[in-house]
Amino acid sequence: MNHSSDSRFAADSAVKAELRSVALQCLCEADVATKVAAVEAMAAAWSAGDMTLDADVMLTAVASIPGRPPQPSLVPPREVEHRSMASVEGRAAMIHALAHIEFNAINLALDAIWRFGGMPPDYYADWLRVAKEESYHFCLLATHLSTLGFAYGDFSAHNSLWELTEKTSHDIVARMALVPRMMEARGLDASPRTRAKLAQAGDEPAAAIIDIILGDEIGHVAIGNRWYGWLCQERQLEPLATFAALAVQYKAPILRGPFNLEARRAAGFSEQELLALQQEI
Repeated sequence: MNHSSDSRFAADSAVKAELRSVALQCLCEADVATKVAAVEAMAAAWSAGDMTLDADVMLTAVASIPGRPPQPSLVPPREVEHRSMASVEGRAAMIHALAHIEFNAINLALDAIWRFGGMPPDYYADWLRVAKEESYHFCLLATHLSTLGFAYGDFSAHNSLWELTEKTSHDIVARMALVPRMMEARGLDASPRTRAKLAQAGDEPAAAIIDIILGDEIGHVAIGNRWYGWLCQERQLEPLATFAALAVQYKAPILRGPFNLEARRAAGFSEQELLALQQEI
């Protein structure tokens, strides 16, 4: 994976680039290595103070969203082939599935930056942090995949995470409620089982990557919780009732246990929310 920055996305030394506009450019980029490098360059420029933020600028996408490579081919979740973890190919398929989730998560974070105007500066800084960390996760997984003799795109994948992102593109409350707090939080629940399978198959490097990802993903779900709570307070919405109504409205997936309650608590879910979650099983 090439980590060099791409000059098309780097902030100009004379005229500072605008964060949300650059995020949209990154989102539209189809080449994986270029997208990853662009996110890294954007995060570095922002950290160095070499970018501005216009929370009120009206942006329009002029290319397909999100930019993605021709492979992997996208199929319904039930058509993604499951292989035995006893084989190298089976472990590679698992790593590939995780890499695809992280690639979609990069796009999700970039979309949260450019699409929704009028939010406080911390909102955009939070989602830029998410984009950078998801990019790092993708690189870890893609690099490990290469050690198994495979590359991102070699297996089919499903697109459930991005489909719900598209459904909530017009409503930031729905986006914060359902994508980070529901879809990404499912990753918190799945991580212990995934780690155990990889470790049992003898792939300790992959298990160590899962540990890194879980620690960061708790923070990402916490960011979703933070801004969902902020929006509910601003709009005088009751969080639990609003979440339940949005889940029905957008036909969100029914969550099944077991749940990683410790990780969900660390991500900011209340005991009331966790109780409601378990009662729905």
